[in-house]
Amino acid sequence: MINTVELERDLGYTFRDRQLLYLALTHPSLAHEAGVGHQQQHNQRLEFLGDAVLQLVLTAELYHRFPEQGEGPLTQARAQLVNRASLAGQGGELKLGQYLILSRGEETTGGRQRHSTLADAFEAIVGAIYLDAGYDRTRELVLHLFASSFGELAELPNLVNPKGELQELLQTSSPEPPRYGLISVSGPDHNRQFESVVLHDGNELGRGRGRSKKLAESAAASEALRRLKEAATPPVAPMP
Repeated sequence: MINTVELERDLGYTFRDRQLLYLALTHPSLAHEAGVGHQQQHNQRLEFLGDAVLQLVLTAELYHRFPEQGEGPLTQARAQLVNRASLAGQGGELKLGQYLILSRGEETTGGRQRHSTLADAFEAIVGAIYLDAGYDRTRELVLHLFASSFGELAELPNLVNPKGELQELLQTSSPEPPRYGLISVSGPDHNRQFESVVLHDGNELGRGRGRSKKLAESAAASEALRRLKEAATPPVAPMP
């Protein structure tokens, strides 16, 4: 049996039912190699489950992180997070290829490094963790694994770019750009919380928090935009 100690260490999770992990790493080629009449189990059912869990975790996180965004941008952002290349990248980071249980034919044709195989195995492992530990623990692990991907999403053009929007708004009245400062960093290493402030002409315009410095600055810019737009909106006169 394969030694999965290092894989579990990299995942940050130790399985209670180790057979679930072995099943998640078992490629369908083993069933094809065994032939008709053999009940060789493989990871496709876990892949199906893991895909659904990933979709739920990441959809909910996008919904809460980007409250100003509509369905279209959120759908595009989710698609970027869970496309095959992204999931294969997650599998590559975990070195899943070296743990896969493959048929001889799949082994000799480069199956250990095939992107589709790595992506499927990653989804299967998410499904296995869900069965082994439940939703809350799986959500925590998924968000940890996707932390850097969410940091990149904060700057995507298909999502709101509050820092750019704030700069454009301020340039209409002053050539001075907004300045951002880091106020504090708190929390454990695996769940840091950053707080930033945005200043303009010596005045504080907004503050924001996030799991990275970029996200905190974006949140501060969003708060500044909200305040500036509220200040520019004339009050509604009461009905006579």
